[in-house]
Amino acid sequence: MTDEAAIGPLDLAEHVDEALAVQALAFGLSADEVGVRRHIVLRHMTSPGARALGATTPDGRLVGFVYGMPNDRTHWWSTIVEPYLRRYGRDGWLDDSFVITELHVHPDYQARGIGRTLITTITDGAAEPRSILSAIDIESPARALYRSLGYADLAEQVLFPSAPRAYAVMGAPLPLRR
Repeated sequence: MTDEAAIGPLDLAEHVDEALAVQALAFGLSADEVGVRRHIVLRHMTSPGARALGATTPDGRLVGFVYGMPNDRTHWWSTIVEPYLRRYGRDGWLDDSFVITELHVHPDYQARGIGRTLITTITDGAAEPRSILSAIDIESPARALYRSLGYADLAEQVLFPSAPRAYAVMGAPLPLRR
């Protein structure tokens, strides 16, 4: 629980539109991009071990969410990042890892500890010994948060098809640093 939002399990399939509205504001997505991501989120939530948490205000408004799952090398994301990781001898990070698929907090609620609580809570429940994620490859508040939790860059300048910006893949041992 943060001062302004309760953190708890989220049925992401049921609340996908609310979550994507938060992501659209936090990440700057167009309506078309939201439509594409809706199908991706719904598919991800059927993966073994996939789970989500939400940050909800006292009046019931979703202001943040995180979801992830045990990594699977056959998933699209893994097939894209694997050559970049292999280049640095770090592709073993794709095994026995809990991947943070998305973490977003409404801009009005950022810098209040909500993202930190979401990511630490979801990874605390992971059976895997480490966590991986991708983030836009710029110095940003998100990257600073991940570094403060123990994530380190595993590969930089990772290019995803149709993504306008390069990403970095980051990894951290679990539990995350407090």
